[in-house]
Amino acid sequence: MRNGGTWTEGRFQSFIKGALRSASNRWGPKFAAKKAAWVRRGIYLCAGYKCPPHEVPATLPPDPGKKRRINNSVIDHIDPVIDPVTGFVSWDNVIERLFVEKEGLQLLCASCHQTKTADERQVRKDSKTND
Repeated sequence: MRNGGTWTEGRFQSFIKGALRSASNRWGPKFAAKKAAWVRRGIYLCAGYKCPPHEVPATLPPDPGKKRRINNSVIDHIDPVIDPVTGFVSWDNVIERLFVEKEGLQLLCASCHQTKTADERQVRKDSKTND
């Protein structure tokens, strides 16, 4: 138990993950990667995943009945923060893989990012069944 016995180990792990993700959103190389993908106002070059690079709008119009625009560009780690085959190794490993330089990041459109994430989850699922 952590935090004076009020948190489970799982709650503590979630807290640390959230704190690291929050810090990574302010990581300078993420902004540099987005700037490098800039084409013109509101348009970025998606690195492409299972498709060639293509231009995409940074945001999409809101769904009917909603006021917020939908973010369509994601700064993605080329190598996943948590390796889908080996899984969690250590917090040092997570930090090293989370805070990478611009060369380890790419801009993907929401569709490409969703496909890449689904593929990584499937690899993880397959590696767990093979253990």
